[in-house]
Amino acid sequence: MYRGREGQWAFVLHRLSGVALALFLLLHVLDISLVMFGPDGPFNAFLAFYHNWPFRVGLLMVIAGVVYHAFNGLRIILMDFTDWGVKYQGALWYGSLGLTAVVGIPVLWKIVPEILGIA
Repeated sequence: MYRGREGQWAFVLHRLSGVALALFLLLHVLDISLVMFGPDGPFNAFLAFYHNWPFRVGLLMVIAGVVYHAFNGLRIILMDFTDWGVKYQGALWYGSLGLTAVVGIPVLWKIVPEILGIA
């Protein structure tokens, strides 16, 4: 199941996306906590800073990470709770990648023009 095949890549991407999402959540909590310093505090400066294009590209990466992590988590559930899940885990992984792409295309359609400033 592992050793350079689909299972190993699914495992690595699932762990990387999980760690990245945990780090994003930590950053998000710290950022939102700046609101407690009032209207003249650093929150508005950070908000303006986050509207630069590198952070918008990062937003795309966060969305892709969430969607992939969710679909791959469903694949893992199927592997754990069905008799056929392990047998078809490679096809299920390709399916989770395909569903991530299907969900990601409308997101790209909406967000990329905003990043490029043409929307």
